[in-house]
Formats: sequence, C-alpha cells, structure tokens
Amino acid sequence: MDNITFIIVGAIVGLAIGFIVAKFLEKGKASKIVASAKIEAESFLRNAKTEGESIKKDKILQAKEKFLELKAEHEKVINAKDKKMSEAEKRTRDKESQISNELAKTKKVNDQLQSKIQSVDHKNDYLEKKQSELDKLHKNQVQQLEVISGLSAEDAKAQLVDSLKETAKSDAMAFMQTAMEEAKLTAEQDAKKIIINTIQRIGTEEAVENCVSVFNLESDDVKGRIIGREGRNIRALEAATGVEIIVDDTPEAIILSCFDSVRREVARLSLHKLVTDGRIHPARIEEVVRKTEKQIEQEIVEVGKRTIIDLGIHGLHPELIRAVGRMKYRSSYGQNLLQHSREVAKLCGVMAAELGLNPKTAKRAGLLHDIGKVPNTEVEVETPHAILGMQWAEKYGEKPDVCNAIGAHHDEIEMKTLIAPIVQVCDAISGARPGARRQVLDSYIQRLKDLEEVAFGFVGVQKAYAIQAGRELRVIVESEKVTDDKAAELSFEISQKIQTDMTYPGQVKVTVIRETRAVNVAK
Repeated sequence: MDNITFIIVGAIVGLAIGFIVAKFLEKGKASKIVASAKIEAESFLRNAKTEGESIKKDKILQAKEKFLELKAEHEKVINAKDKKMSEAEKRTRDKESQISNELAKTKKVNDQLQSKIQSVDHKNDYLEKKQSELDKLHKNQVQQLEVISGLSAEDAKAQLVDSLKETAKSDAMAFMQTAMEEAKLTAEQDAKKIIINTIQRIGTEEAVENCVSVFNLESDDVKGRIIGREGRNIRALEAATGVEIIVDDTPEAIILSCFDSVRREVARLSLHKLVTDGRIHPARIEEVVRKTEKQIEQEIVEVGKRTIIDLGIHGLHPELIRAVGRMKYRSSYGQNLLQHSREVAKLCGVMAAELGLNPKTAKRAGLLHDIGKVPNTEVEVETPHAILGMQWAEKYGEKPDVCNAIGAHHDEIEMKTLIAPIVQVCDAISGARPGARRQVLDSYIQRLKDLEEVAFGFVGVQKAYAIQAGRELRVIVESEKVTDDKAAELSFEISQKIQTDMTYPGQVKVTVIRETRAVNVAK
C-alpha cells in the first residue's frame, strides 16, 4: 500500500515537473516566434514606407503635369477670347467711322438741299413778279388789238379756235399721249424691274403633254400575246384601265391613247409588268392593274410631299398634298400642271419678297391656285376651277388670304389681299412665256389674221404685219395721207381698237411707220 502510494505520488510529481518543463520550453519557442514576427513587421513597414514615398512622388508629378495641361488649355481659351474681343472692337471702330462718314455726307447733302430750296424760292418770287408784269402787258396788247381790228377779244378768240381746230386736235392727242406715258413711267419702270428680276431668278423647263404614250416592245411577237385569243387580253386591259390600246403596223411599239394621264400611266406600267413577267391573261391583267393603281396613288402622295418640301411649305393638309401630287398627271393647254404650279409658287415667293410681303404665304397660294383643276368627281367639273380650289382650301383649313388668292386669280371673286394680284400676275407670267403652252395652229393663225385686219380698218394703212407671235403689230402707212402727228394718233387708236375688240394673252405693241422717199433719175 505504501509502495502504491509512493508510486502514485511519484507519478504526480513527475507529471508536474514535466508540465513545468513543457511550459518553459513552449514559452521560449513563443518568444522566438514573436521576435521573428517583429522583425518581419518592421521589414514590411519599411517597404510600405518606401512604396508610399514613391507613389506620393508619382502622384505629385502627375498632378503637376495635369495642372500644366489645364493651364495651357485655359491660356488658349483666354487668348482666343481676347482675339475675338479685339476683332469685335475693330469691327465696332470701323462701323463707327463708317457711320461718321455717312452722317457727314448726309449733313452735306442736307446743306446743299437747303441752299437749293432757298434758290428755288427766290426764283419763284422773281417769276411771280414777271408773271404779273406779263399779265398787264397782255391786257394792254389785247385792248390795242381790239381797237385796231374792230373785234372784241371773244370774237377774235372764236375765229382763232375755228381756224386752228384741226391743229389743236392733233396737238391735244400728242399731248395726251405724252402725259399718259410720263404718268406711267415711274410705275411701269418699277413694275418691270420687279417682274424682270423675278423671271430671271426662276428657270423652268418647257413642258408639252400629249394624249398618247408609246410603249416600246423588244419584238413584234409580243403583240400577239398582248392581243390574246380573239382579243380577250386587250379587251380586258382596256376595260380595267379605261385606256384605248392601239396595236398597228408600227414596228416594236404599241400606242396608248387617253386624255387622263393617270390612267395612261397605269396602263403603261401594267403593260410593262405583264410583258416582263410573261403571264398575260384576263385574271392576271386585273390583278396587275389593281396593284399598279395602288402604286400610282402612293407615288402621287410622295410627289406631293417632295413638292412641298422643295418649296419650304409646311402644315399642308394630307388631302391637299394628294391634290398637289395629282397635278403631275394633269396638263393645261399642253403645260404640265405641277410644273406650272411650282413655277407660279417660286415667282410669287420672289415677287412677294421684292414687295416686302410674306413670301411663304405667297408660295402657298401660288402652289395651290390650280388645285381645282384636279377634281375628284364629275360633279365638281362643272364648278370653275378657281372657285373649286378656294372651296377645297377653306375645307382643309387654309388661311383666308390664301383662299382669296386662289378664288380671285381669274377674277371670279373680288381680290381682298395683296397676295391675290401677285398670284394672278405670276400665273399669267408662267402661262404666257414662249413655249410654256401649246395652242391649236388654226386658232393661232386666225388670231394673227384678225390682228392685221384691225389695222387695215383705218384710213391710210398700206401694209400691216403681226410679228413676234402676235405680240407686236407693225403698220406701214402712206406718207401722202398720214402726217407725222396723225401717225401717233393712229397708233393710239389702233391699240384702243385691239384692246376693246380682241382677246389675247399679254400685251400687243403697235408700231406705226411712215416713210417718205424722194427718187430722181440722172440721165
């Protein structure tokens, strides 16, 4: 028992000693680890400080470079602003010097004008004094003449008037002509200047529309396929399009005849598609015609949109845009209606700008002035196109100025705005220029003959020629029957006769020529 106790006590003592020794050893090892960690930490701190210093230096250098760049840019901006300010100051100084010179010139002109006014006043006073003296002398002379002749002043005046009646008539006619020319001179010069400048700034093509179109074929073999068995294909095509199709001996060509350009274009495009596709039969013809009609409608809208964009017109109703596009397929006396309306719009814009009016409103009225020529129904055809166009414009929200200009450009209604006469004049300019419209040859020749017959209706006319497409009448008179004064009177009377009895576009210039020849023969 004692031995066991001794062993147990010894074991406990041994364990305690071992534990103490183990703790001591562990503490020594921990001290070494701590010391090693301190050394590593110090190394890390030194490295971190070194890297921090290098990063700090780099950042400082980058900040200095950025500062220099910003400073350089700022200096450039400041220099540019200084340059602009100096240029503006220079322009201001130039303007001030120019204004000073103009003021000096104006003052000088005013001084000259005042001196001239004073001189005219003195001359008027002098003339009034002379006039009073002449009146007194005239009365004395009249009294002396009455005593000498034994006639009163009234009797002498009556005899003088009777003896000089014919001479006075000629003198009065010449004076009236001169007075009329002088009265019109300033207004005509200004009007001609505006019209000529407007026409010169507008250049348009000469357009002549026909009632037939020629469809070219690659070979005459296609004609048989277009006609079809017993003519069923050509009958179906004519029924679907409303166009007369003429197939004759003309090589490699078919003629499409119709007064309606839209239907004629539908027929031409449909034929092109059918011939290209090769399948030509009544059902296919009706299908292609329907598709082509839709395509033409879309093209009409696109043409209207392009037209208003080209002219700078905004806010137009879609129905009016469609009407403008349909003008492409209409003609008036051989002149394409869309080209005519575009030309009138440009002329109106230029002329309105010259007169100080609103060019956009004038362009709008000029473009829409003939929309009544493209009616939707046959009932609308009976209404004059100017009134119909005005009704459409009112229906689709156009301004009263534009509506009045449309309705009054052929004098169907009263003109209430300054835009209306401008549209009327520009319409006449576009339609009357040479080559714009096609006239029937017989009516053209008859008009020239009638113009010459008017001249032959006066006494003393030897020859008469209508020249320059009827815009000038040249009259040659007999020198024995017509004097120089009578020639001026004859020119006036012929022009009045033409103006009252004939209808013609533009103006007719009447030139009377009197020639005297003296011929002798040396033997």
